Amino acid sequence: MKKILGIILVFQLSISLAFPCTNFLIGKKASTDGSTMISYSADSYNLYGELYHWPAQKYNAGDILKVYEWDSGKYLGEIPQVMQTYNVMGNMNEYQVAIGETTFTGRSELSDSTGIMDYGSLIYITLQRAKTAREAISIMTKLVKDHGYYSTGESFSIADPNEVWVMELIGKGVGNKGAVWVAIRIPDDCVSAHANQARIQQFPLNDPENCLYSPDVISFAREKGYYTGSDADFSFAQAYAPLDFGALRFCEARVWSFFNHVNKNMAKFVTYAKGETTDPMPLYIKPDKKLSMRDVQGYMRDHYEGTDLDWSNEYGAGPFNSPYRWSPLTWKVDSVEYCNERPISTQETGFSFVSQSRSWLPNEIGGIIWFGIDDAAQSVYYPIYVGNATVPEAMKVGNGDLLNFTWESAFWIHNWVSNMVYDRYSDKIVHVNDLQEKLEGSFEANQSTIEKEALALYEKSKPEAINFLTKYSNTNVVNGLSEWKKMGEYMMVKYVDGVVKKEENGEFKRNEHGEPASPNRPGYSNEHYRKVIEETGDKYKVLF
Repeated sequence: MKKILGIILVFQLSISLAFPCTNFLIGKKASTDGSTMISYSADSYNLYGELYHWPAQKYNAGDILKVYEWDSGKYLGEIPQVMQTYNVMGNMNEYQVAIGETTFTGRSELSDSTGIMDYGSLIYITLQRAKTAREAISIMTKLVKDHGYYSTGESFSIADPNEVWVMELIGKGVGNKGAVWVAIRIPDDCVSAHANQARIQQFPLNDPENCLYSPDVISFAREKGYYTGSDADFSFAQAYAPLDFGALRFCEARVWSFFNHVNKNMAKFVTYAKGETTDPMPLYIKPDKKLSMRDVQGYMRDHYEGTDLDWSNEYGAGPFNSPYRWSPLTWKVDSVEYCNERPISTQETGFSFVSQSRSWLPNEIGGIIWFGIDDAAQSVYYPIYVGNATVPEAMKVGNGDLLNFTWESAFWIHNWVSNMVYDRYSDKIVHVNDLQEKLEGSFEANQSTIEKEALALYEKSKPEAINFLTKYSNTNVVNGLSEWKKMGEYMMVKYVDGVVKKEENGEFKRNEHGEPASPNRPGYSNEHYRKVIEETGDKYKVLF
């Protein structure tokens, strides 16, 4: 008798108009400590940020796994279950395999509504089954071949302790089960990125150590009329996801911003990022210096600061230099269409992470996912080890939802603070950055000592080491959220009703009678007042 087993995630992720998600990929010789890293921001206004966990389990022959679409929870079908699955913490498993994604959609006619495997289920099912990045590629492509691909075009970041790969995949349309795909290994001394636009151009046809692809990836494009040239000149991106303005300005611009941070020669591609030119950037580049985990976290918080796309000093930024604009992404005035920028860090993020896979440590200690909830620029990246036995309660699946606020939820605590910051950004973000640095700095400072102790325990008892790291991660989240909430309470008092309370020796100032001192009333900057005058003339001029 078959036992029915399910993989269900009860949230929705809108991808069609939001241009969500950004990934960075860092080879082991491009990192300061020899770890491979990938990053991922899961961006959607319909995504409730939480940390997923699938414990390792054994199954019986004939067991079945029900598949539900990751975006909507829609039932898609069933596939055979494997005999053994692995512990998965977020987007990383106990063998230090990590997977992220960004959706590039591509040619709409290639979507297959009859397929069983959607991109999200593909990630989390594969993480439960793969021991290496190469095995993950094999499993993902076989699942799609056997059961059909339900989603649109997708770029995947796939890492293990030794290799980092980018794989791009798109279906073949209704009635043509499977997908066409290409996977490229990122050189160890290089970094890459993708952000909702296919990026693999030409690729080597006879280098299986560094490039894998479906046998029909070129012939199918010819069959569909997408390509007519030679095999050597074939571009996956141009055939299956042709560029438009949105692909450049909203998607490739994020890749450019990361590349521009790490390699001075990438500044020349700013016209490409702005949608003014179409000659593509390279798939991967060698950084000017090796990147640390903290570097990558910082790049996930980017708003194009200091570049041509920086919009924090324009009229739309308001009096407090906000690098945010509310939806929609494009808008019209007098029938002319305009756009907002789409930076790496965005208010719609449900969760983000930076993974580290480290070959010189036991998997349960070497694999760490630095996990944050809500907008990366206003989140905290907590160290979550892949061998951990439980998830922090405040991040657990089912602890809250998008329609019900609760102080027990990391998602709501962070969103409460973030939405307090947005209205007075330049003043309030300082407090956020200070607490981020305090918490993340302490995690970094403690990491060596914690892992040394965990390694000593591991040599005596693997379960004791796992329990030690689980307690460490969960305690950090509890304490960090407590401090984050206190910061929100502090800002509520300090900036209530548009004034700024005075402080002295770290406390709010009182007058000689012990009552709250009269607050400062700073108003707005002269630059903002000049903009008001330009708009209104003498309307508000004091006449006498």
